[in-house]
Amino acid sequence: MIALLRGTLIEKHPNQAILDVGGVGYDVTIPVSTFSLLPETGSPALLRIHMHVREDMLALYGFLTQDEKNLFEKLISVSGIGPGLAIKILSGMVAAELVNSIRRGELEKLVRIPGVGKKTAERMVLELRDKLPALVSEDGAPAAPSLSQLEEDVMSALANLGCARPAAETAVRKARASGAPESFEGLFRKALELVR
Repeated sequence: MIALLRGTLIEKHPNQAILDVGGVGYDVTIPVSTFSLLPETGSPALLRIHMHVREDMLALYGFLTQDEKNLFEKLISVSGIGPGLAIKILSGMVAAELVNSIRRGELEKLVRIPGVGKKTAERMVLELRDKLPALVSEDGAPAAPSLSQLEEDVMSALANLGCARPAAETAVRKARASGAPESFEGLFRKALELVR
C-alpha cells in the first residue's frame, strides 16, 4: 500500500495534484485545504496518501497533514460516505470546525456542506462523535498539544478495552501530567487506573 509520496509537484488543481516521484507521475485527489497549502508547481512536495482499492479502480487521496488523513479515514468509515464525498466534506469545512460540529451534533452546519443531507449528517454525528479528538477547544482556543505516538498507542489500547476516545484521551493526558513512566506499559497502567 502507498502511504506517502515525496516528489516534484507537476500540476495542482483545487481537487487534484500530480506528483512526479522518480519519473512516475501520480494523480492524487486532494481536498481544497491541501491545495491551498501546496507549494508552486515545480517545487518539492510531500503528501500523505490513502490508497483506495476497488475491483474496477485504484485511487490515491492525498493530504498535507496526518490529522487530515486520519479525519478522511474516519469519514469513509461512516456508512454512506465514500472517498469522493469525504473529500467534498473536507473541502467544504475547515477540519477543526468539522470535528467540533460533529462532536457537538451541529447538524445545521453539517448539512450546508455540498452533498451532505440530513441523514448523512446524522450518521456522521452518531458514528463519529466519540471517535474524534478535539482539534479546537469549546471556547475556540487551540486544543491541547497533539498526542505523541506513545500516547496514541496507549489511547488505542484503551479503546480496544471499550473506553470511549474522549475518556481515554483525558486519562492519558492526566497520566502523563502525573509523571507516569515514559514507557507504553507504565503510561498504559496509569491511564487505566484513571479511566476506571
